[in-house]
Amino acid sequence: MRIAVWVRPGSPRPGVGGEHDGALVVRVGARAVDGKATEAALAAVAAAFGIRRRAVTLVAGASSRAKILEVEGADPATLSRLLTGVGDDATGTGPMEHRAGYNRPDVTSRRRP
Repeated sequence: MRIAVWVRPGSPRPGVGGEHDGALVVRVGARAVDGKATEAALAAVAAAFGIRRRAVTLVAGASSRAKILEVEGADPATLSRLLTGVGDDATGTGPMEHRAGYNRPDVTSRRRP
């Protein structure tokens, strides 16, 4: 299966999940120097799909944040789950739940009538 990914190098919270212009967001701690962020992104995608690193190959976008990957043995249901951002980090929480006040109604309901 070919998938489009959007790589965010130098991220303080590495993980796979969410969507950017229809592409799967891959946050990696490695900087975009000498292909290190690309290699980290390929490894992160493999881990997110529960497959071996060698099953993920770069098709296009070696020097771009937008990349096309070939992922052998990828489960479409896993891709759907990752695109929605459910369980996208090591703690098993969603993409915003780690932020203070995310689930607090008094913080999210500050609209004026």
